[in-house]
Amino acid sequence: MKSIKLLTNNDLAKITNHRSGEIKFGEKMITLPAKENYHDFLKNTTAQFVLLGISEDIGVRANYGRSGTASAFKNALKSIVNIQHNKFCKGSNLIALGEIDVSHLMEEAKNLAITNKEDKKRLFEIVSAIDKEVSHIVHEIINTGKIPIIIGGGHNNAYGNIKGLALAKGKPVNAINFDAHTDFRIMEGRHSGNGFTYAFEDGFLKNYFIFGLHESYVSKSVFQTIKDLKERIAYNTYEEIEVRKTKEFNVELENALRFIKTEPFGIELDLDAIPNVYSSAMTPSGFSMQQAREYVHFFGKHKNASYLHICEGAPDLDETNNNHLTGKLIAYLITDFMKSKTIS
Repeated sequence: MKSIKLLTNNDLAKITNHRSGEIKFGEKMITLPAKENYHDFLKNTTAQFVLLGISEDIGVRANYGRSGTASAFKNALKSIVNIQHNKFCKGSNLIALGEIDVSHLMEEAKNLAITNKEDKKRLFEIVSAIDKEVSHIVHEIINTGKIPIIIGGGHNNAYGNIKGLALAKGKPVNAINFDAHTDFRIMEGRHSGNGFTYAFEDGFLKNYFIFGLHESYVSKSVFQTIKDLKERIAYNTYEEIEVRKTKEFNVELENALRFIKTEPFGIELDLDAIPNVYSSAMTPSGFSMQQAREYVHFFGKHKNASYLHICEGAPDLDETNNNHLTGKLIAYLITDFMKSKTIS
């Protein structure tokens, strides 16, 4: 896996806060032996889940967003390794694979300006290159029978996740997305705002449900596109559920599941849908952290739930002494997903 910067036991030990009488996740998480065949190792390991990081913000910048999402994986990892390994959730059920090596692309992209026509084109090309890496690795993980948990980067990486799942299953797949935005904008070149559009048009995405759209942040043209494709794209809005109260959160979870459950599906969660979480499009209004956790658990427990992707978190934008809280939230969501598959 040349494109992966593999994590080692030593890497985990350095950031694990060891304490007498306790067992932390970092002491039990599984890492890939340096000279082992990764496919055989993943296939033969009893752990169900594979943790994969994507430390990039190129897709966000190509979408005129704020940089910072490259910091989410490392930030989250520090929280994940310090979770307690106990009867509710075991570190030994998680393979800490590592992160996709995009350092050379990040280095190139930092000198590119979205306001420059040629630079913008190159940013789109770089995002497409990342797509190929993500789809290949997600495909490989799923082919070993494991469930990827993908952390970090912009929502552009939804494309690679969906493509990787579709290739592994040999057919188009579905997706559910907890998000303030559709990320179904026009195909003007790859960025964080059109990953689902490209996955749909390229034949990898069959049914797509957006959970909790913010009505004032979706264009009229995108709403028209969704209307034209209503047999395959559906949504509800945050305002319907929490402001006007014309729909109920739990009922909407069930409605969304019916729309996607007949095929393997990916669970997407954009942290910019949760108030006051540092992200590229931070919001003061939206579903609570509790509701986000319920969302992950509810969809994760279905047999066709095939991956979890948590994106757009940007802890580096938090200049307070609490920038670890974004990583801690991600760790909660990861364990909620793991428990959904193991606790009935």
